[in-house]
Amino acid sequence: MSGERIIMPLQRRTILKAGVALGATQVMSPFVVKALGETPVKVGWVDPLSGTYAALGTSQLNGGKLALAEINAKGGILGRQVQILAEDSAANVGQATVKVNKLVDQDRVDFVAGSVSSAVALAESHASNLKSKLYIAVGGHVDTVTGKECHWNTFKLCSDTWMLAQSLSKTLLSKFGKKWYFITPDYAWGHFLYAGFAEILKKAGGTVLGNELMPLGSTDFSSALIKVQQAKPDVIIVLQGGDDYVNVMKQAAQFGMTKNFPFGIGLAELEPLQALPPEARLGWGVMEWWWDQPNQPLVKAFVDKYRKAYASSSQSTPSARSWLGYVAMHSFALAADKAKSIDSAKCAHALEGMVLPPEVALEPDGPSYRAGDHQCLITQFVGEVNQKGSYPNLFTVHDVIGGSGLARTPEEKECKLSYPA
Repeated sequence: MSGERIIMPLQRRTILKAGVALGATQVMSPFVVKALGETPVKVGWVDPLSGTYAALGTSQLNGGKLALAEINAKGGILGRQVQILAEDSAANVGQATVKVNKLVDQDRVDFVAGSVSSAVALAESHASNLKSKLYIAVGGHVDTVTGKECHWNTFKLCSDTWMLAQSLSKTLLSKFGKKWYFITPDYAWGHFLYAGFAEILKKAGGTVLGNELMPLGSTDFSSALIKVQQAKPDVIIVLQGGDDYVNVMKQAAQFGMTKNFPFGIGLAELEPLQALPPEARLGWGVMEWWWDQPNQPLVKAFVDKYRKAYASSSQSTPSARSWLGYVAMHSFALAADKAKSIDSAKCAHALEGMVLPPEVALEPDGPSYRAGDHQCLITQFVGEVNQKGSYPNLFTVHDVIGGSGLARTPEEKECKLSYPA
């Protein structure tokens, strides 16, 4: 084994210190991490490792682990080795808050990262702010994380929901018409993403035929699909993610709807596409990163390295979630190196306006953390699901859009950053 690990089964905590060959999430009994020459720099990582978003959270953590190995191989952060202390949020707000507090108060972590659920991202952002710890929202796209509820300590790596809606709406309007029906998860992510799409549609003279709100973790979408089918929309827009997206698309295929209606995907992701049978695998959507970028030679090197590290995994090719985790971990190291400190306030100032270096950015438009709201302006890859493809060739990119032209301004988002004295 290339690194040491402590796992406490009751709390699903994992400590990772170097290698990436750490795929298992449980052992029968914990064992002790060897004493380090110096106190390590600790990153608390709170992601859903079980439940609806488990595949997405695991990919984020795997990306972070790959970056961890690279950072430690180059001497760590400011000459100190680095650890990831991973906790399972199960996409639950209360559980995520408890885990952040424990990581800071008991484990003495220096930084915090994680989240797939938008509600959890907000909770982790607030909890980290109360502890004055630098926090990177790896996933969790809701606009308010870098909008009305922004904090000096919080940086959001993934897109916000307005960026996603902006990047996909043009394609849907040009290809399918202006009568849309939505199936939406009933929590912050779904509400904000739907609002963005609906605003853009109405400005284009279109009509929202309906919006079926479904609880997170739903398994039966039949009543919603019947209503959608009866409305005969130009396009059905599915805003679910993770296992919820898999369930709704499988049932749409069973209803014969995938043969009769075009589908839009609020956020297309490799993990759920991989989990779908071919008859349910279709639609147009937006990816936040894609592994096949022919004109980006550094991407191929990253993909090869990831595949070597996770060769035994069923998800052996990096997804957007893997890339987000990878960038988040490197962002901590970049900030500390620039600040010459692991103090959260100094590192936050160092990240403001930072353009990610090409070997970390791994995309064409040089994403940066905007100073006014700490939103990372990442590229959007708009395209079509490859129904006849096999993993990982499940998506064809048709348009690549730089994030800087998609995001609302910090003023429009009502972000007002204030640092502690």
